[in-house]
Amino acid sequence: MEAHIIALAAEQPLAPWSWADFAGYGLILHIILMVVLTLRIVSVQRNIGVAIAWIAILYTLPLFGLIAYILVGEPMVGRRYRQRMDQARLLMNEMAERERLIFDQGKELLPEHYRGVSQIGTRWTGFGVFSDHQMQLLTHPSAIFKRLIDDIDAAQRSVLMEFYIIYPKGRILDVLQALIAAAKRGIECHILIDSVGSFSFFNSAEHRDLERAGVFVHQSLPVGLFKTLFKRSDLRNHRKIVVIDEYIGYIGSFNLVDPKFFKQDKDIGQWIDVAIRSFSQQPINIATAMAKVVITDIGAESSDNLDALHQRVNSYTRKLYVRHPTINDMNSRVKVLENAADHIEQPSAGAMSIVIPQMPVVEGVIAQLIPSAPQVTAHVIYNTLVTIIHRANKRIRITTPYFVPDEALSGALVTAAKRGVEVTIIIPEKVDSFLVQHASQAYYQELLEAGVTIALFKGGLLHAKTVVIDDDYCLFGTVNIDMRSFYLNMEVSMAIYTPEMVAQVADCQETYLQSCRFLELDEWQQRRDYERLFDNVVRLFSPLL
Repeated sequence: MEAHIIALAAEQPLAPWSWADFAGYGLILHIILMVVLTLRIVSVQRNIGVAIAWIAILYTLPLFGLIAYILVGEPMVGRRYRQRMDQARLLMNEMAERERLIFDQGKELLPEHYRGVSQIGTRWTGFGVFSDHQMQLLTHPSAIFKRLIDDIDAAQRSVLMEFYIIYPKGRILDVLQALIAAAKRGIECHILIDSVGSFSFFNSAEHRDLERAGVFVHQSLPVGLFKTLFKRSDLRNHRKIVVIDEYIGYIGSFNLVDPKFFKQDKDIGQWIDVAIRSFSQQPINIATAMAKVVITDIGAESSDNLDALHQRVNSYTRKLYVRHPTINDMNSRVKVLENAADHIEQPSAGAMSIVIPQMPVVEGVIAQLIPSAPQVTAHVIYNTLVTIIHRANKRIRITTPYFVPDEALSGALVTAAKRGVEVTIIIPEKVDSFLVQHASQAYYQELLEAGVTIALFKGGLLHAKTVVIDDDYCLFGTVNIDMRSFYLNMEVSMAIYTPEMVAQVADCQETYLQSCRFLELDEWQQRRDYERLFDNVVRLFSPLL
């Protein structure tokens, strides 16, 4: 009897799954994934704002949030890239130690109240404070291109470049031709370019011309569908560095783009950038620190690059860290550059919305290079900026194209204003990102209420990234006031401790203010309710912008 019942049961077909069954199991799977991912976000994300933003996306747009977090939720630069970066840094550090090149030096050159701030950078980057530089602030593209081309033409050993964007139009073609000519006369030329920022350049005739001439063109952080599964494709190399013969360095907000041709279809006006040209005869200086950064970044990009760095580290020692240049060699180069400065084209009133007079060279500048990268240098620039804001006594003046702070940074600015510090934020009236524009506006109310001056620049997209504190400290480089620059991108800034050089940057900011509209609290409070609501909704996601 039992055998008969079992046989009948075996003959009975299984009931097909209904939509209710699928829905039930799908709901269970969905709940498990949401719980697991929520726990992952809470345990991994140290920034509370970032964690809340991701959880908000996850629960409002579950499928999109799940996929987005897997792809771009955590700052993964890739295991192999990290290994190559560590090996390249080790090679460069061993070389520096062998050649007795001390980079973590100079703290005693600073006033007591800046030594702790400087130590933040030294601890995470290995770069201390370097003295005895000649520096000049270049405030117009014609001046930047003229000085850069002259320096490339006068190069005798090497030209190193690292940029986010190359847009080969206008005066940029002249810069590239100078590179080609330098390579043909035997100068070793390397240029590292971000894969996404310069996507179109890698398919251009100019790229092929550079490589045919012997210029080494390296692609930084290449992307691809398969790579996206193992590392974040939106972690970008946002650095802008030029090093020529280890003694001349350029840093600033400028990409290799001519503003007369770049993004003219965005209806935001020309991009306005600044750069600082640094020169020093010291064996260790800002330019040698820049060279160390560029070489390490190139070495980390591929196994072939790392092998080449390993094989040629002694050659690089001789070429990039020449400790005793001949006097005639140095004097001839300086003479060429000084003569070139006399013929820099002065900007015409029609070339830009503002005209800033050419700044003189400042002698004896003390400065510190602060590069940052995700999973490499922690949040060194963010920590430096928050610290220096809290220590300001008289004024804080910030110029940035994108202003999306987190709670700690906006709180530091509000607190500074309330304790009597003059706080001014100079930002473009219109930017090229809709979400960034509205996320930025969400912070205006509390800043204005605290007495912060918000100056909206009307003359184009003000792309300069400068921070002036009191009269004797400046941060100058590539870092925007947003979480992407602080936490995700490879960036570089220079801290300047010499009042005369800080004054040049402050004078430049003062000129920007003459083309600004100053936002009033009464005006801002008269906005419609739905406008304020939209800004505040976008603000929820501001840590991810």
